[in-house]
Amino acid sequence: MTTDPNDSRSKGGKARAERMSPEQRKEIAQKAAAARWSKDVPEALYGSPDNPLSLGGTEIQCFVLEDETRVLSQAGFLQALGRHRKANVRNEGGDERLPAILQGKAIFPYISEELREKSRPVSFRVQTGGVALGYRAEILPEVCEVYLTARDAGVLPHNQKHVAKQAEILIRALAHVGIIALVDEATGYQDVRARNALNEILEQFIAEELRKWTKVFPDDFYRQMFRLRDWEWKAKSVRQRPGVVGKYTNDLVYERLAPGVLDALKAKNPKLSKGTRKHRHHQWLTEDVGDPKLREHLASVITLMKASSDWEQFKRLVDRALPKFGATIEMPLDD
Repeated sequence: MTTDPNDSRSKGGKARAERMSPEQRKEIAQKAAAARWSKDVPEALYGSPDNPLSLGGTEIQCFVLEDETRVLSQAGFLQALGRHRKANVRNEGGDERLPAILQGKAIFPYISEELREKSRPVSFRVQTGGVALGYRAEILPEVCEVYLTARDAGVLPHNQKHVAKQAEILIRALAHVGIIALVDEATGYQDVRARNALNEILEQFIAEELRKWTKVFPDDFYRQMFRLRDWEWKAKSVRQRPGVVGKYTNDLVYERLAPGVLDALKAKNPKLSKGTRKHRHHQWLTEDVGDPKLREHLASVITLMKASSDWEQFKRLVDRALPKFGATIEMPLDD
């Protein structure tokens, strides 16, 4: 009778595996997985477990991959929102496997297709050689919004209300500085970013050539400003507005649009000898990025104006919802 050598090797492997401790078997499995995936997954070039991101009372391991994707560790992401770090993943609403943090019938209707796609776990190699799983950092505020929307709709079950409470804490923390900037700071990536990173942002907003004048600031922006300042409004008020309106416009709009935009606009559009400017600031904004962002921002400002009964209340709301870059957010203790 001929003995199959493959069968002999198989029996020998099983015997060796039985002599190993669970920790040894786990280590071998991890090394095998790392070897199998090493050619297919990006490497984390920045970040380590010793330098976590501190956010909302939770420390989250974070990394920047070689393709510049910013990721948060899977366990840290779950813990930040008050979920167990090893929460199970199950099918929810079909065959698509949602991450544990997006599971639940109550929140399922509020999960967009885009978020569903972006929430797929990201595999990456850590510098020690193993393979880890994480989530894209930019989905953290989007996941928070899902829970807050479900809570506001009154459909969130009792056992998920603590997640919504934690989501609110995280949203407040993230409102001050973007999650990408936080990850860059925690990993040290900010020290090696291109020196012209700010210039690249400004180039997206500021046009090289002056765009043809079009009406961007709606009359409602000034009408609401007049109401909140208790000024008399007339049909000609838009053309004959107080000089301080320009200061308010810089404060409410351009200083909150993007880092350095107002300074760049002042350089492009300096004051003339008589104290006025030859063009309007918004004429220098790019058509594809700057102008749409301006219109979107104005819509948000006008909404806050309409929701306010006086100037002081409006300023508190706008400082909280649309803070200036680098400003400290006022906590809503008296609302």
